[in-house]
Formats: sequence, structure tokens, C-alpha cells
Amino acid sequence: MDIPRLLIADPAGEIIDCPEFAWLGTAGPESALPESWIELPEGSELFTLPGRLPLGWDEENGCTAVVENYYDFPAQAVAAFIAPGYTSLMRPAFERLPEAPILPLYCYTAVGFHEGRFVVPAVRIDKDKRQDCRTFNETKVRQGAARIKKIYKNNRLAIHLMDNCCLTYRCPAARNYALGRWEMPLPTSRACNSHCLGCISFQPGDHVCASQNRIAFTPTAEEIAQLVIDHFASAEKPIASFGQGCEGEPLTEANIISESIKMIREKTPYGTINLNTNGGLTGALEKVIEAGLDSVRISLNSARPQYYEAYCHPAFSFEDVVASIRLARSNGVFVSLNYFVFPGFTDQVEEYEALKKILEDPGVDLIQWRNLNIDPDWYIENIGIKTSEPSLGVLNLMDQIRHDFPEVRFGYYNPFLGQEDPNRPKPKNKTK
Repeated sequence: MDIPRLLIADPAGEIIDCPEFAWLGTAGPESALPESWIELPEGSELFTLPGRLPLGWDEENGCTAVVENYYDFPAQAVAAFIAPGYTSLMRPAFERLPEAPILPLYCYTAVGFHEGRFVVPAVRIDKDKRQDCRTFNETKVRQGAARIKKIYKNNRLAIHLMDNCCLTYRCPAARNYALGRWEMPLPTSRACNSHCLGCISFQPGDHVCASQNRIAFTPTAEEIAQLVIDHFASAEKPIASFGQGCEGEPLTEANIISESIKMIREKTPYGTINLNTNGGLTGALEKVIEAGLDSVRISLNSARPQYYEAYCHPAFSFEDVVASIRLARSNGVFVSLNYFVFPGFTDQVEEYEALKKILEDPGVDLIQWRNLNIDPDWYIENIGIKTSEPSLGVLNLMDQIRHDFPEVRFGYYNPFLGQEDPNRPKPKNKTK
């Protein structure tokens, strides 16, 4: 068999390949053989999917097979959580049992076994290596965290970034900050103006667990500015980003953010100041832009209002989001879409027709093809996705956008747009 083989897991979580069946993936109403694949990227993880039976392709009989038992044990489906910088093309194929629990808030990608390697239907969408696991030396990360905590022992934000983000949750952006390089995170807000189904920092009830705790305090403008000014003076391609997974909506703290940006720009013209936002508070965004914001990333799970609002449950309208994009573009701010990819939905024909309207007017500079972290069935059921709608395939969708909008960049990360401080110290050896 020249195509990847099915992977299953036993009750203890041991993952086994099944030479009797080919792997299958899902990107629509039916499972199918993936048409392309790459080796599982370094830094990815494999998950077992409790309460879900693996589906494989029985080539001999020309049909899909539900694998309930494999030899003498009950089988579980397996999925991959792929590393940053890669976009998933297909979800895992399985049959969900009635008692199956809701899966944790991760992205689930089909995974198979081929020529001694794990493989996934995915594409590297950003060549930037800033979050590649091989660039992190754990000893140097811990040393950097200790250094920052010592230097900024009276700065609550610095302590939070090191103790919680860097050392507990192992946030790649916080780990890069500990290493003195690239994009640093700036969580600021405890509150939010939406209740997203897949929010990773706040989940009501106990039906699904948030991936991390939300920041428990509001840093001052002085605390923010102190860290950013020093980072911009010393880091390679420095970026400071408000709006992280461990907080609410940053624009609810627009006054503090605006004040901190002014403080930063009074001290240095270097570095890129970025804001990750849902874009629902257009007036607040205007204030931050006036303070000196360089780039903004606005999150969308869908370009169709009914699906966007069913997922986000916002205290604002979809029109407010579009107005924020238009405001940023008209003021020369670099605009990215944080476009949550869900194969079989993101690539639907009607979804692209809706996205085209945004790309035409007001337009964006970059699409960040980010994988949506959510239980696939839970997402489909809660926002009412019609999986029978025709779809293009994620790669075909990307090709179509490249053809129709050649000026729109593709990526995964917030880009460095500014200049480095010419006086920054040059390390003798790059930190890995």
C-alpha cells in the first residue's frame, strides 16, 4: 500500500499503525483519502480521541471500515496537534460514540503512518522559525526568565509573563521574550466583550476546560512601557503584541494601552507595536491607532455574520468588525486577519464568497492561517455548520485567493514591520 496507513490507539494510549487499512481524513460531509501530506512537524503532538472509533479505508473491499476492535483490544481514534507555522488541511476521520466527551481545546488534524514516519495533511504556511521547538534551549529559557524576574522584580507584568506564561504554560512568545528576541506578549485585559465558544482562557461551567487561566490583574502603562522599551532596544526584529490567549479583549483597556504606546514612542521609534483584537470596539481602536499603533490582527472564525456571531456571541455586530478593519486601513495601519481554519468549512464556496467582500473592501494586508482549537463535532453542532455545502479544499482556497488577490500576504505570525535599534547589542552567538 503506497499511501499512509491508519493509526489507532489502545485503551492505555499506545499508538499502533494498522497495515490492513489506509488512513482517512475529513474535510466535509464524508471522509476521504488525503491527497497530500508532509512528515509530522517537529514539536507536534499525538492525541487519542476517547469515545471515537477510527475510520480507515479498506482497499480490498473498496469501502470505509469502522475499527471497533483491533485484535484483542477496543480501538480509539488518533489525531495530531500540529506545530505552529503549519495549517491543517483535514480533520481526523472517526465515528463518535454517544458517550463521547467533548474534546479539549486543541486543533485536531488527521494523522497516518508512512514509510516509518508519522504524516499529516498540512502545509507550512510561514517560514519564520520563531516558534519552532528546535530554537528553544530549555536551560537558556529558564536562565532568561530568572534574569527578567531579577531585573524587573517590581514589575507585575514581567513576573506574570515569566512565572505563568513562560514557565507554566510554555507560551512560545513568552519563551522568546525570556530569550530576548522577536515578538513579546503583552496581556493586559481581564474582561472581554464576547463569549467565544472556543475561548482558551475562560469557559463557563464544566463542560470543557479552558487551556489556561486569564490574567488576574491589569498592568499599568508604566509596567508595560518599561518592558517594551528595553525589549525594543536589545532584541532582534522586536515586536510587542497586545491581545493574548491568556486575557480578554485588549481594547477594553484602550486607555492604558494608548498611554503605554505614547510612553514607548517617546523613548524609541524602533520596533513594531501590534494589537490582536476581535475588532468590536472601533472607537477604542481609533484611540490606540492615534497613540501610534503599527499593526492590528483581527480574528475571524468566519466571514459570514451568522457563523461569526454563533461562535463569538459578541456584544457588538459583525459590521463593527469590518468598520475596525476599514479604520485601520485608512490610517495606514498594517492589517492581518487571524483566520481560524476549520477544513470543510473555511474552504466552503459560500465562505469564500463572503471573505472576498472583505478582501475587496476594506481589504487586508495579510491572512494568518491559524488552526481553530476546538472539538470538531462540538463546533459544527453549536454554530450550525451545513457540512453538505460544496467546498474547494483548503489548498485550492489558498490558490484562489493568491490568484484573485495577489497583493495579500499569507503567514502565521505577526510580521516585524519597523526598524531595529542600530545601537542594540549584537550577540556573538545567536541564542537557540
